[in-house]
Amino acid sequence: MEILKCEGVRKVYGERSKQVVALDGIDLSVGKGEFVAIVGASGSGKSTLLHILGSVDKPTEGKVLIDGTELSRLNQTQAAIFRRRKVGLVYQFYNLIPTLTARKNILMPLALDKKKPNQEFFEQIVNSLGIADRLEAMPGQLSGGQQQRVAIARSLIYRPALLLADEPTGNLDQRNSKEIIDMLKLLGRSLEQTILLITHDEKVAMEAQRVITVEDGRIISDERRR
Repeated sequence: MEILKCEGVRKVYGERSKQVVALDGIDLSVGKGEFVAIVGASGSGKSTLLHILGSVDKPTEGKVLIDGTELSRLNQTQAAIFRRRKVGLVYQFYNLIPTLTARKNILMPLALDKKKPNQEFFEQIVNSLGIADRLEAMPGQLSGGQQQRVAIARSLIYRPALLLADEPTGNLDQRNSKEIIDMLKLLGRSLEQTILLITHDEKVAMEAQRVITVEDGRIISDERRR
């Protein structure tokens, strides 16, 4: 089942002689449960692609469909709701609310929609991430690795169609980086979660099932590893 599809996606900034082509004809298909890494040098276009997939930005040309919804047809309010419900986002800097406990941070997306969590699913996530005993702690009382696990749990609580992880290990030491990637792989398998990981770290990328390399706004290689 296809979860993500990009057709001829271009993104151009500026006008006329000052134009910068950030993405130049991206065609991409990602199926349910795939764990895909996107790699590329700074300025290659991978961050622009992430913003478009996260419905934060819109392409100049082309289509992006996530779980059958074409993102360019959404207005700003619809895009925000779609992002919260269908696209989990994990960043290098955890973006936790410092005045809320780990539990409340995880449940925030549901609270915004006034929905009650599925307790069994909630427990599955926090147990898999090893943070069940830290749920009443404030972010400032957690290590970097624990904060990132809380951020991952928050991104998964709505059972998104797609999880976008932008350099999720960039602020962590080697041990915590490996643990986070191992947990993402485990959750991907157990939840059949589609994961798109953006990284500059080749070792991290090699853990994915598929590695896509972006250069000058174009996909130059798409390697399936397993």
